[in-house]
Amino acid sequence: MGVSAVYTDAGDPIDVVKLIDVDEPRDPGPGQVVVRVALFPIHWGDLQAIQLASPTGRVGAGVEATGVVEKVGSGVHHVTPGARVSVFPQPGAWAERFTADAQFVVPVPDSVSDEVAAQMLVNPLTVLMLRREAEKHFTTGYDGVVLNNAAGGAVGRLVTANLSNHDIATVSLIRRAETAQRLRELFPEVPVVVTESPDWLDAVRDLIGGRTVGAALDPIGGSLSADLLDLLSPGGTLVVYGRMADEPIPLHATALLDRGLTLRGATIGRWVATTSPEQRVSDTRTACLMAQAFSSQFHAAAIYPIAELSDAIRHATKPGKAGTVLVRP
Repeated sequence: MGVSAVYTDAGDPIDVVKLIDVDEPRDPGPGQVVVRVALFPIHWGDLQAIQLASPTGRVGAGVEATGVVEKVGSGVHHVTPGARVSVFPQPGAWAERFTADAQFVVPVPDSVSDEVAAQMLVNPLTVLMLRREAEKHFTTGYDGVVLNNAAGGAVGRLVTANLSNHDIATVSLIRRAETAQRLRELFPEVPVVVTESPDWLDAVRDLIGGRTVGAALDPIGGSLSADLLDLLSPGGTLVVYGRMADEPIPLHATALLDRGLTLRGATIGRWVATTSPEQRVSDTRTACLMAQAFSSQFHAAAIYPIAELSDAIRHATKPGKAGTVLVRP
């Protein structure tokens, strides 16, 4: 027997996610791999999926994990039993073991720790997706600036590291002042603005100077998204890749029409649904390279045993946490 985290109703993950005993996976079929999980992350998107779900039965929680291959089915040649792997997308990844589609099983480089490997796919792939969106504006990487909201979060820090590595200028936006010093120490060349300050918009405009703001990246939504739209230069794009705020974005059509602005949504789910197999292979290779190059940015806020999953979920929703909460089955 093994343990898996499941839910049958939408709601607060602390209340609706339950640990149950499940049978061990059967022998894998063609193109399948059985993975014994070492660690899995709790992403904000995992929790939102549970809150907004419409389950018609029992649903396994989570989409990403790292572990060790136990068995492979016929036709699988890129991994063998004993190999360290990360897997995404994998519905039901919050488990001791699972059977995965081999095309989503990615070998983990020897230099990458389990703590980094557990975060090696979803966050880097999100950053790659966001960079591509930002680079659609002709000034990105030249004389333009990208606004990076929630820059203290796991994705936000990785955005800063990756864009800086590609000589793309950014301004880090964070909600709380206590996070500012930590970010300045991590990225001393990147300016930081605290959005709870009443004059933060003026502070951003002062930092921008006469440069073009071609893109803003925002996982929050709500009223702050409207402020980011106001900071964009004509022809700029606000890329919203999360919905942490409960309230809608207050937006009048003239905000877009008068300056030719674009409001675009981007999610890792869209990446899964729209990328070709060839691009998926290329992107996951890039994610592995990012995990190696920026391993210091893959902070683990804490590691919990799966028996304490409720405490782990509670920690994952804690404001101002540094890093991603991981769970060990």
